[in-house]
Amino acid sequence: MTTYTPMIQQYLQVKAEYEDAFLFFRLGDFYEMFFNDALEASTILEITLTSRDGGSKDKIPMCGVPFHSAQGYIETLVQKGHKVAICEQTEDPKAVKGIVKREVVKVITPGTIIEGKSIDANSNHYIGAADQLAENQFSLAYLDLATGEGNVELITGDERTLISEIEALGMKEIVVRERLHLSLNEHISKRNIVLSMDNGETDTDVKHLFQSIPSNLTEACETLISYLQRTQKSALEHLRPFAYIQKSAKLSIDANSMRNLELVQSIRNGTKEGTLFWLLDDTSTAMGARKLRSWIHQPLADKELIENRLSLVSSLLEDYFLRDELKTALKEVYDLERLAGRIAMGNASGRDLAQLRNSLRKIPLLKQVLAHANETNLQQYAQQIDVCEEVLTILEASIAENPPLSVKEGGMIKDGFHAQLDKYRDASKNGKEWLARLEREERDRTGIKNLKIGYNRIFGYFIEITKSNIHLADLSRYERKQTLANAERYITAELKEKEELILNAEADGQELEYTLFCEVREEMKTHIRRVQLLASVLSELDVLVAFATVSEKYRFVKPQFHSGRALEIKNGRHPVVEKMMDQSLYVPNNCMLTETENMLLITGPNMSGKSTFMRQVALTVIMAQIGCFVPCESAKLPITDQIFTRIGAADDLASGQSTFMMEMMESRYAIANATEQSLLLFDEIGRGTSTYDGMSLAQAMMEYIHHEIGANMLFSTHYHELTKLDAELNRLVNVHVAAMEQEGRVVFLHKVMAGAADKSYGIHVAQLAGLPDSIIDRAKKLLTVFESIEQPKVENDDSAQLSFFDLKEETSPLAESTKETHSVLEEVKQADLMNLTPMQAMQMILDWQQKLKMK
Repeated sequence: MTTYTPMIQQYLQVKAEYEDAFLFFRLGDFYEMFFNDALEASTILEITLTSRDGGSKDKIPMCGVPFHSAQGYIETLVQKGHKVAICEQTEDPKAVKGIVKREVVKVITPGTIIEGKSIDANSNHYIGAADQLAENQFSLAYLDLATGEGNVELITGDERTLISEIEALGMKEIVVRERLHLSLNEHISKRNIVLSMDNGETDTDVKHLFQSIPSNLTEACETLISYLQRTQKSALEHLRPFAYIQKSAKLSIDANSMRNLELVQSIRNGTKEGTLFWLLDDTSTAMGARKLRSWIHQPLADKELIENRLSLVSSLLEDYFLRDELKTALKEVYDLERLAGRIAMGNASGRDLAQLRNSLRKIPLLKQVLAHANETNLQQYAQQIDVCEEVLTILEASIAENPPLSVKEGGMIKDGFHAQLDKYRDASKNGKEWLARLEREERDRTGIKNLKIGYNRIFGYFIEITKSNIHLADLSRYERKQTLANAERYITAELKEKEELILNAEADGQELEYTLFCEVREEMKTHIRRVQLLASVLSELDVLVAFATVSEKYRFVKPQFHSGRALEIKNGRHPVVEKMMDQSLYVPNNCMLTETENMLLITGPNMSGKSTFMRQVALTVIMAQIGCFVPCESAKLPITDQIFTRIGAADDLASGQSTFMMEMMESRYAIANATEQSLLLFDEIGRGTSTYDGMSLAQAMMEYIHHEIGANMLFSTHYHELTKLDAELNRLVNVHVAAMEQEGRVVFLHKVMAGAADKSYGIHVAQLAGLPDSIIDRAKKLLTVFESIEQPKVENDDSAQLSFFDLKEETSPLAESTKETHSVLEEVKQADLMNLTPMQAMQMILDWQQKLKMK
């Protein structure tokens, strides 16, 4: 250290405290980086790498970015999973001799960044903290720093279950204490989530944030608050008490199911288009859009709360004019939650306070409209709205109508708010006019027509009188300032007073205005909780209005709930698919699960609509339990506690898992966690392995769900042999998606009908895909050959069920029953049919038949 210059020594001392972050070290108008930070940042940010003499033998690598445009560079680093420590000059360089004092004022991390182009105002940006309570039991706390909204929940399961919930909430950063870091790091390192550590020691009394949560969950909350205090280094008054999310109070949807159902993110391109959120997002405010996304993440599982929301939507749906008035008013309300967050953290600008004021101007109208509604439930809703009259009064008196974005260049405070500021402004704006008036008055008083008032940088303002006219002036009023060859320059007490006022008016005015603005902003902090409560009510109202609007537009109906597990959807539709196509062409379908027959085995060709049918049932359940009307003619639904899906095929390349392994892991997770009140959607389980293995696994799963869980289930398959299970499993019903042949080609009817499909139409689908005719013809011939081979019989053997809880190896009864055919099948697999003559092929087939008959 002693070999470096004092400035570099200061840099290294600060950097030692923030080794895991890029240190943006303020030097004049730039943030500079040195040593390894410079080497790495110059590559990531694509900026020029230079060097400087720091007192050592070798020059020090250096790069920098202008402080006024640093936000974009910071955002780039954070998006790539890095942290950035902002080190500012905390002393005025003009008032200090030697090295200016510097210290880190904030650390920006993937979970705490709240501003920038990459931040979607319509989504919550959560940072979380986890704590292990016992084996297979964790607490998970998370909050949105921009809005102050925080939740905590109990997670039952292993590390994968915890990570699934973290991913479902879209967290970019998770904070843990050292004991959990090692075990969690192994699972999280290959995912786009930053794992940070904190010791959980809070700087201030934060007990009020944990009042309504179980005591065993507070450690995760304390870890999170401690980390935020350490990184943000600012007041966090806007943080709301953590809300305890009980598992029994919500419909749980794991990350895989959210992805498979495309609830908030499209599988195809990762955007919101084509998702349930996209369909329902007719909200007028950003806070409303966030509330909608939050409801989709965590639908309700309380019948009374669900029906209360549905009642409000029904009332809004029936009163178009009321709904239109509310929507119009809400469009003029800004993001009160984020405005409150900026105020609390000291980042609010004059424009932010103006937006708060303009929003509050609309609240009395909203309250009045609801108070005069026809329905009692909407009138009661009006009572929850606080118009924040005191807040509006302060802002109306103090904040200019159109303030600038900058807080240090004036123009934020209204005229008339502060007398001294008005004087400064008057002097600054009207200084020249006052000087001209003073010049006229002095000429009239003295009779000297060439008397003038001038200015120079050295002497300031002065009254200049030619020597030939000095005898006309009353010199007792003047104080000599400067003598020239043919004139004298004077100053009066009045001019001296005005000179100081005029010369310093603009600078003093800006300084005073900034002080006044800060005082107003500090006063706003005392009202943050009221603004947040108002924002919560308005965001809920915004979503309910959106539900009513969308329900009317797309002909949705109000669902009915009961206490059983029967699920009856008449002429249900997939709302997103229907929106993206001609609505008149969409084929609706019934889904009938009764108390005694609540498992559907769905067969039918590829592209016929099996997956769409399964997804639309799940979306109907989710829409109903967030309080929205649903896409069908009628719906009688149970309260579903969890939805699990295994739809589609996708390798997890990041963790090196194959499609089949992912299929098995997702299936195991579903079977291990499902209850009688759950909904399971399994699409073509077992297709990633051999036919007999896949068929065995599929049958074993259905048997286990039937005997041990009893959940509602939709199970699609191409294994037609499984359709015989309806004779063995009394709660299993066969249905199929209809198709027909027309002139040798398949026509998909997209209609779900009773009974099993008679064929798969796989070759017909290949024909539709455009495979060459030679391949199609050859496939048809081979199909005839293979269909002539006796198919194995699927048997139901409760004693040989596969355990998905410990994944013990079991001998499949199906595999046992088909050992005698394996040798023939191996020959079929190995046969080079493309290079055989027709006679040779026929001879081989005859040989196979002989062997099978002998066996």
